Amino acid sequence: MDSLTSYLIVVPLLFLAGFVDSIAGGGGLISLPAYFLAGLPPHLALGTNKFSSTCGTTISTVRFALNGFIRPRLALICVAGAILGSSIGSRLALLVAEGVIAKLMLVILPVVAFYVLRNKKLTQKPGDTEPEPDHTVPWKCAVTSLLIGAYDGFYGPGTGTFLLLILTGWCKLGLRTAAGLTKASNLSSNIAALATFLLTGNVYFPLALAGAAANICGNYVGSGMVLKDAGRVVKPIIILVLVLLFAKILWQG
Repeated sequence: MDSLTSYLIVVPLLFLAGFVDSIAGGGGLISLPAYFLAGLPPHLALGTNKFSSTCGTTISTVRFALNGFIRPRLALICVAGAILGSSIGSRLALLVAEGVIAKLMLVILPVVAFYVLRNKKLTQKPGDTEPEPDHTVPWKCAVTSLLIGAYDGFYGPGTGTFLLLILTGWCKLGLRTAAGLTKASNLSSNIAALATFLLTGNVYFPLALAGAAANICGNYVGSGMVLKDAGRVVKPIIILVLVLLFAKILWQG
């Protein structure tokens, strides 16, 4: 696990994962397999991945907050909904076979990809101002975060991507504001999960720290691109994440 090969696998892939995750979510589809390829056993890979992704997501969240794209009230609603929904989803996971959701996703993902390609809200130009949220946005954010949180607790992959799409679509938020709220929500759930892995000793720190450094760099570069020109980078990265998720489900099926 401490061989040079392990670091050569983890560092570039964790940079790429951070870059993708900061733009459209879904970085875990790249980072977790990287730790498996590096030779970590499942529980240790999950905890190590959660450590590095939490570090990277923190950087993205701070950048969005400093640039005014995280509205505190909406962020609190999204965080609370995500935590509650995740708790509900994890309980549902004990009642329903994971394979059922996987089969549904094979039908849903192409529809989502078509929606992304046709969605003009994902083509925001650099000079465009963020639309001001109307009075319906708080309760829409509450419902959205609850449902996506439940999906996260039940199944998980692509959570940030789906949250971003619904926040821009149904909630009609601007790309940067939606991305900021998505980061805040993801960070809260990451911290909660990381605490469990740390308490149980399931973080391999040599690779976790190397991965965290790479992930932070990727998140910094990616979030900077969203802040400068969200419309140009978000749509193709979302399509990439959806393709990766589709491939993952097929591979595991």
